[in-house]
Amino acid sequence: MRVTEGGVEVEVPEQEGEGVGDEVFFNPVQELNRDLTVATLRAYRDREPRAKTYLDATAASGVRGVRAAAEGWDATLADVDELAVELCRRNLAGNDLDGEVVHRDANAVLHESLFDVVDIDPFGTPIPFADAAFANARNLVCITATDTAPLCGAHFHSGVRKYSAVPRNTDYHAEMGVRILLGALARTAARYDVGVRPVFTHATNHYVRTYLELDHSATDANAAVEQLGHVSHCESCLYREHDAGLIADPLDVCPECGSERVLVAGPLWLGPAHEAEFVAAVREELDDSMGTVTRAERLLETLEAELHEPTHYDQHRLCKEWTRAASGMDEFLDALREAGFEASRTHYGGTTFKTDATVAEIREATGESSR
Repeated sequence: MRVTEGGVEVEVPEQEGEGVGDEVFFNPVQELNRDLTVATLRAYRDREPRAKTYLDATAASGVRGVRAAAEGWDATLADVDELAVELCRRNLAGNDLDGEVVHRDANAVLHESLFDVVDIDPFGTPIPFADAAFANARNLVCITATDTAPLCGAHFHSGVRKYSAVPRNTDYHAEMGVRILLGALARTAARYDVGVRPVFTHATNHYVRTYLELDHSATDANAAVEQLGHVSHCESCLYREHDAGLIADPLDVCPECGSERVLVAGPLWLGPAHEAEFVAAVREELDDSMGTVTRAERLLETLEAELHEPTHYDQHRLCKEWTRAASGMDEFLDALREAGFEASRTHYGGTTFKTDATVAEIREATGESSR
């Protein structure tokens, strides 16, 4: 079937659901991901005008690479599937676009050539491609991970194996996945004396997507590693705290309620997962040719204002713990701010928020708002 997306028309296999099957992979649910990729590429061109080459490393139907080529990038599309390679060539030609299509494994392509922007969007974990990407990308690495169950701790042993970290299944599981992924990528890049700075990251539709700007020195790699640490989480009262460093210093008991049901996750990324200024620039690059423009605008507006605390809370989960009724989110957050704390909504859900207050301080500050 033919699909029009972002001003280009591409041929894709006709598939049900999210495109999982024997044919060349195409996921219509990922249109938001691709729209945001195009807007990010536009914003990044203003940030780094010298960036010209783009690799769609796991191209499949080539829709992402074709859209990058339509934006003026010198695009290379790679895939190990011969049918996918043929489809990529037809889709470039069908849109009168130049671009190179190679029938090669992404790791082989990366080890033979340098690219300004490398885009890794595989089915499942991106870790098998991470070493080659960070060793051979100049400016920006864009990565999607769809294996959120291992990342979030729901499939614990798989998460440990793939990401060399301890993920924990908490009420902020999506952000756990974000920070386990970022931590693993920062450690991978550091092996090549490359420092990573996340300029835009979001968790949406059971996947995590991040855009990492690269700095090429041992000092930059050290600075990124210093952003790693651990989160301790009490299953009894939802208290949590975080500590920097690769060596965990777990709590024996919760300092809030005295419970011994304390989970420790990490090493994971404790630093900012986005730059507000860059997120605003991405939002400015959205346009009406994008099928998900309204949804993308809402996500970016929320993310731009999101605090950088390493974990978030869900008001409904807290209120259930406290056996009291939930209140309107605006009223709830205003109560926190009036008590002298920072507070923001998050993109992880409509009742989620970030604050520098502890659980006990949240409970006290918002007590009146629930009445």
